[in-house]
Amino acid sequence: MQQRSLVSSIRISPLVLGGNVFDWTADEKTSFAILDRYADAGFTAIDTADVYSRWVPGHEGGESERIIGKWLKQHGGRERMVIITKVGSDMGGDRKGLSARYIAQAIDASLRRLQTDYVDVYLSHFPDPSVPYEETLAAFARLVDAGKVREFGASNLNAAQLRESLDAARAKQLPAYAILQPEYNLYDRSSFEGPLRDVTAAAHIAVITYFSLAKGFLTGKYRTSADLGQSPRGAAARAYLNERGSRILAALDDVAGRHRAQPGEIAIAWLIAQPGVTAPIASATSVPQVESLARAASLALSSADIAQLDDASRP
Repeated sequence: MQQRSLVSSIRISPLVLGGNVFDWTADEKTSFAILDRYADAGFTAIDTADVYSRWVPGHEGGESERIIGKWLKQHGGRERMVIITKVGSDMGGDRKGLSARYIAQAIDASLRRLQTDYVDVYLSHFPDPSVPYEETLAAFARLVDAGKVREFGASNLNAAQLRESLDAARAKQLPAYAILQPEYNLYDRSSFEGPLRDVTAAAHIAVITYFSLAKGFLTGKYRTSADLGQSPRGAAARAYLNERGSRILAALDDVAGRHRAQPGEIAIAWLIAQPGVTAPIASATSVPQVESLARAASLALSSADIAQLDDASRP
């Protein structure tokens, strides 16, 4: 499978598997089957976070990392997989934020759950205005020096925040964020396209996108309010049920028909083709969904296909 450069030391497949569903909408047995099929298809990168899935009643966070850790131990070949996890979300009590103290504590907890002695990419999950960027960057740099982290980056920074972090790194002679994980998909375009994409391009920052299928909406499974009950995640797609959303789905249906593909596959292929995007993240709750993601990664959209989707989704 074609690999893309995430940073100079790490190459990944053109699609990253989202681990947010593990031990939530995919139980352990199903999660293992998903991971097996994903690896067998030649994909190499898995995204998770310490907080997945603390929102589920009875969960405390760390459930996704534990599933991945068990699978890595059973599957073997740790060196072939790129593991991405995050720090900073509220894990209860004082376990949150981006202070140097907490980052040092959180990485060890993630490593225990993942049953590994290093993670390939460690991301700050959300901005923490209470902590200076230089403190967070220095903490990440120490983890790299200790061999616990290979590379680090950030999620959910806007253009101004990313510039501030780069300025802080330059002023204090610290390593800067090398990877950004923003929300970006065929519907949600405006927060990445424009200033944020310009900053990542100028600073040569790799981009891996989340909510790549707009919370499932771009699969085409949610077309009316009555459809939202099909999944525990369905309610999150309600905001897309409008005229623009219908226009986007119609364009996806049209392009999918020409390629004998599914709408979600076309939406992923559009993201893979976008300038500045290294790889989208997409989750799966079944083996057939992984096979669909594999088809998406191999699709080649024409310039006319991309123009049609761009026109239909223009904010």
